[in-house]
Amino acid sequence: MTDPESSATNMGGSPPSDAGAGPAAAHLILYVDGACSGNPGPCGSAAILKTDDGTTLLEKARAFGPGTNNEAEYQAVILGLELAAELRPRRLTIRSDSELMVRQLAGEYKVKAKHLMPLVQKVRQLLRPFESVEIEHVPRGKNAEADKLARKAVEKARAVDAALPPEARKKPHTKTFKLK
Repeated sequence: MTDPESSATNMGGSPPSDAGAGPAAAHLILYVDGACSGNPGPCGSAAILKTDDGTTLLEKARAFGPGTNNEAEYQAVILGLELAAELRPRRLTIRSDSELMVRQLAGEYKVKAKHLMPLVQKVRQLLRPFESVEIEHVPRGKNAEADKLARKAVEKARAVDAALPPEARKKPHTKTFKLK
């Protein structure tokens, strides 16, 4: 699929295909987004799991930090894959507005930042149980729900960060919460 607003790549490296698509329950769509206040700074990641018809099945956000925006994007995919594993779809489509992360996971770009390597390895490990996974770069407007959840998580992370003494702010901290 190539159109100016989105691009898709099968995580196995081959072009996406709808051939042999099973029932709707066998396929889920995962919207992910990460955000950061400062770079590095307090971060938030969010994931929303939907059916093909747009029904939201699960959503989750995580506040953490300090970290970079790229770390937040990868943390969002990790969070989403953990959610998807609960429902065990055969096929999964991941949608993100982070072109860099999408192209890195698709193998089109190398991951040069060493601090991202453990996150990339974790993503690859979490992808294994799925029969088929595609990843799509979508415009920010088509990822608005995940963006909103990620920004809420950043606000939570900023509140936690502000409550810490200055010497503790440099140490990473994580807090997971339900938004609904």
